[in-house]
Amino acid sequence: MGSHPLPVPTTAAGREGLAALLERPGRAVVGLDFDGTLAEIVPDPDRARAHPGAVPALSRLAPRLRSAAVITGRPAEVAVRYGGFAGAKGLDGLVVLGLYGAERWDAASGAVQAPEPHPGVAAVQAELPAVLEEYGAAQGTWIEDKGRAVAVHTRRAEDPRATFELLRAPLHALAERHGLIVEPGRLVLELRPPGMDKGVALIEYVRRTGAEAVLYAGDDLGDLAAFGAVERLREEGVPGVLVCSGSTEVTELAKRADLVVDGPAGVVELLSSLADAVSGAGAS
Repeated sequence: MGSHPLPVPTTAAGREGLAALLERPGRAVVGLDFDGTLAEIVPDPDRARAHPGAVPALSRLAPRLRSAAVITGRPAEVAVRYGGFAGAKGLDGLVVLGLYGAERWDAASGAVQAPEPHPGVAAVQAELPAVLEEYGAAQGTWIEDKGRAVAVHTRRAEDPRATFELLRAPLHALAERHGLIVEPGRLVLELRPPGMDKGVALIEYVRRTGAEAVLYAGDDLGDLAAFGAVERLREEGVPGVLVCSGSTEVTELAKRADLVVDGPAGVVELLSSLADAVSGAGAS
C-alpha cells in the first residue's frame, strides 16, 4: 500500500461497489468528471488544468481496469489538452466523452468523433449579448463558446450568485426558443442540445465495455445524472461507488455520495490508493 489508506465508503452499496472493483479491477470502469474533480475550479475556465498528480495516478490505475473514462461538459479536445492526457504513458486506453457524451476521444487513435453542431447553438450565441445587456448582467459575465454548446459564467460578476439566479429564467427562455436545454453548474449556465447527459453517456459506456463494476467521481450539478446512472446500474446488479469531489458550492452531490473526498487533491489521492490496492489484483 502507498502512504494513503483506501477510504471506506459510508454506505453499504458503496462498500459493495468498492469491494467489486478491488476484487476484479479488470472488469471495472472508472468514470471521472474533469472540472472540479480532476482540475481545480478557477475563475477563468481557459486556465483550468488537471491536478499535477492526476495523470500519474491515472497512468498507474487505468491499465488495471477494463476502462477509464473522463466524462465532461467541455469539448473532448479541450479536456484532453487541459488534462495533458494525449500520449501519457499508461493512458493508451483512456476515453474522453466530451460535451456530456456527444463527443468521444480515444487515446488509441487520438481522434474525436462528433455529430454535426445543433443550429440552435449559433442562434443562441448571436442573441446572448443582447439578453445579458437587457438584464444588466453584461458586466463581469463571460460567454464561453464550446462549439456544440455555449456557457455563461457568472463567477467574475460583482455578485456571482445573484447574477446566476437573475439569468436562470431568461436563459431558459432563450434556450427553449432554439430547441436547447440549460444545464446549471457551479456559477455557470450552459445552453446545449437535449438528449445527452452524463448519465446517458455513463450507462452507454458501461454497457458497451461490459463492465461489472463502476466508480464515478464528480463535483457539480451536471454529475447528478451520472450518480443517477450508477444507482440504476446498481438496481440492475452492477455494483457501483459514488464519489463526490468535496465542494461547499454543491451539497446535493455530497448527500448522495458513498464517499466524499477533498476536491481534486482528494480524487488524486483516491486514484493513487486504488492503484496501490489493485497492483496485485487480477485483471480478469
